[in-house]
This record gives sequence, structure tokens and C-alpha cells, in this order.
Amino acid sequence: MRRKIENLIGFKILALDGEIGKVKEFYFDDSTWTIRYLIIETGSWLFGRAILLSPESLLAPDWENEVFPVNLTKAQVEGSPEIDADKSITRQHEMDLYNYYPWGAFYWGGMGSAGMGMAYPVEIENTAKMQKDQSDNDPHLRSTESVKGYNIKATDGEIGEVEDFIVNDQSWTIDFMEVDTGNWFPGKKVLISPQWIREINWESSSVVVNKTEEQVKNSPEYVPSQEILDSYESNLQNYYGRYISNK
Repeated sequence: MRRKIENLIGFKILALDGEIGKVKEFYFDDSTWTIRYLIIETGSWLFGRAILLSPESLLAPDWENEVFPVNLTKAQVEGSPEIDADKSITRQHEMDLYNYYPWGAFYWGGMGSAGMGMAYPVEIENTAKMQKDQSDNDPHLRSTESVKGYNIKATDGEIGEVEDFIVNDQSWTIDFMEVDTGNWFPGKKVLISPQWIREINWESSSVVVNKTEEQVKNSPEYVPSQEILDSYESNLQNYYGRYISNK
């Protein structure tokens, strides 16, 4: 099933022996569009300390009660490497986490959490700089909260802004960005798949997609309050499939 990221904020994280905290936000890998970490606020339990947990830690979620059980004890979490979630997460931080927790191999080595797949054909600007930074800050790790508000541009003009993300709750891949078209197409919201992105400029906070304003305006209607059914996604893919080229 697909779920809006904003609806998962505030979910309780329940260890094997008690509550750890609540979900604050998510970090995703911009080359595979897969959730890499849940950022957990521990409140007074660990004196306001933030915790990073991989989706690999999750057991079967309790969606009705908004609880994410994890296969960890509170002592394991308390003893985990300290990370400052308000600063950039470095490769060394991630190595420390993966060495401490019983998770899979580092994702930059080609392995990782369930849902890791081939990267979408997106041109990311400043590639040379990002390769240079690989030994320090992770250039592919992005906060869902920080990407909200990014401008979405068509081939012939602006479309709107990123309002939320639609995630697959099995693979933890981001299937769509929810875009508020604002003044461009009043009263309409649209979904944009990472597969349709031509270019992302992280410095200017903008995303360019391979379609025109008119094509977006005439796309199948998206109703945020309704579940995204397979039939709707099929219609959306078929519609854009007539126009989109990633070459």
C-alpha cells in the first residue's frame, strides 16, 4: 500500500521492551528514491537525542494505532552511535551505524535494505563535486522535510511545489512526489514519479520533469484523500507514457 509521508510523522517507535520515541522525518537516497532512515525524536528518555533507524529494523507496523514496532531493545538504541540529525550525515556516521546494528551491507556498496533497486535515469548536477565529497558527507542522502517546497518545472514553465511524498510501505521506495500546483492550476494537485524527472538541482531547490505544462494540467485527477489504486497508477503511467522520454 502507498502512504503519504506526512501521515507517518508522529508514529510511535516501540522497542521490544518499551517506547523509544516518535518519527520526526525521513532520509532518502536520491539515486534509488528509497527511504534510508527514519529520524526518531526520543524526547526526555534520551534527553532530546535524535536516533537514526533503518527500515530494516521495523517489524509489522500497527497502522491503526500509528505504531512502528522494531526488533531492537531500548538498551541497544541507547548504546547506538550518537548522530547529530541537524547536521549532514557523513559516510563515517553511516558506517558506525551499520557496524553497530544488525543491518544489511552499506548501500553504496550495491547492497542494502529491501527495496534497493536501480537508480532512476536522473541527471544530478555537480556530479564531480559529489564524487569528491563521497568520503565525507553522503551526497545522495536527502531529508524529506528539506525537499518539501522544491520548485517543480516542466519543459516550458513551472508546475508547482513539492508538498509531500508517496511511499510504498513494503519496499519503502518513494513512488511519487505530491505536487501542489498552486497558482498555476488552482485547486489541482498532481503526482510526479521519480522516473519522469530529467534533472535535479539541489543548490537551486528545483526539479525538472520531461513534460509540458499542458500535459500536467490534463493528467488524471489526483485526490489526496483517496487511496492510490492500481487502476489509477496504471492510468497515470499510460497517460505520461505517451509523452515522457528519459533520453
